[in-house]
This record gives sequence, C-alpha cells and structure tokens, in this order.
Amino acid sequence: MKKNEKAIVVFSGGQDSTTCLFWALEHFTEVVAVTFDYNQRHAIEIDCAKAITADLQIEHHILDMTLLNQLAPNALTRSNIDVKNGEDGALPSTFVPGRNLVFLSFAGILAYQIGARHIITGVCETDFSGYPDCRDQFIKSLNVTLNLSMERPFVIHTPLMWLNKAETWAMADDFGKLDYVRNKTLTCYNGVIADGCGECPACELRIQGLTQYLQVKMS
Repeated sequence: MKKNEKAIVVFSGGQDSTTCLFWALEHFTEVVAVTFDYNQRHAIEIDCAKAITADLQIEHHILDMTLLNQLAPNALTRSNIDVKNGEDGALPSTFVPGRNLVFLSFAGILAYQIGARHIITGVCETDFSGYPDCRDQFIKSLNVTLNLSMERPFVIHTPLMWLNKAETWAMADDFGKLDYVRNKTLTCYNGVIADGCGECPACELRIQGLTQYLQVKMS
C-alpha cells in the first residue's frame, strides 16, 4: 500500500534514477522529481529527464547548479577530459567532488519548501565505481545532518544501495518498466540514449547487467 505522503526523487534521466522514480511511484501517493543543471558535458541528460517526467506527468524542478561546474573540473563537466577508470586506487575521471552532497542538500531544501518528507536517490555501493558519496555511510550521515539543519524528519531512501546492475534491471522489470528504462534513459558518458555507445564504462556496466539479468530470466 502506498504511503499517503509526498516524495522527491533526485532525477538525472538515467537508468538508476528512473528505476528509483518508478520505485517512488509504487510507494508514495505524490512524487516530484528534481534535476540539477551543473552544465554537465551532455545537455541531452536534462532533455531526457524532461521527456520522462513529461511522459509520466510528474512535477519536475530543474535547479541551476552551474557553480559546481566551476568548482569540479572532470570528465562529466569538461569535454577535453577523457572518460577513464581510476588507476592504482585513484577515483575515475568521472567523479564530481561533492556532487551528491550538494544535490541531496538542495533536494532537502526543496523538500522543505514543498512539504515532502521522503528523498529518493539512486546511489549504490555495489556498482559505485569507488565514489565515496555513493556509500551507505555517507547517506546515513547526511540524513542526520539534513534533519538537524532544518528540524524536519526527512528520510533518504536508497532503493538500489545493495543491488548490482542485473538486480536493478530486475527491479525495473518487476514494475513492468524494463523496456521503458532500456529505451528512454541516458546512462552513456558519450550522451547516447538507450543502449548507449557500448564502449564507455557506464555503458559496459549497464549492458553487462542487462545481459546477466536476461540470461537469468530466460533460464
């Protein structure tokens, strides 16, 4: 049964956040999405988020976070920086320092203004590429901080925290939305919607997870 409460989903238009959007729609009577424009490498990411929320008729807020772009030069904010995995314990070139800290903090501020208690994000410790701000420990810490800072009983939900990509695809399929997520979302670091370029780290992870899930489903 759905909770008769309002929830806000941190929404990029990618596989994970779209799956979380459907998760929120299953659990709450009113769902709002928030997308952050940090002058990311591919503006199509925001277009994708707009298209999905319009299709699902979900209230959608787009917040200007271009200051983050100035503070955090990396492969997601600069076209002249190559997308590559970290070596010798280093973080990938796609790591945006402080991104989830900033996004969830501002999602909390928006939640305060619109009367939403629940905040949903698609962070995951299973396939997290080593990003420190995707860890469960960080989310729990920030949840306490948000509650103390605004004296509101916010709850940050992380439906994908302990799932791998195959299990994330399974969740979308459980909602009857596997094809929707596969065809309408943008995960690719090269800005290609749906199955993507097939070569960047994000696409490799996405395709590998889908293949694993489909093999299990068909067996």
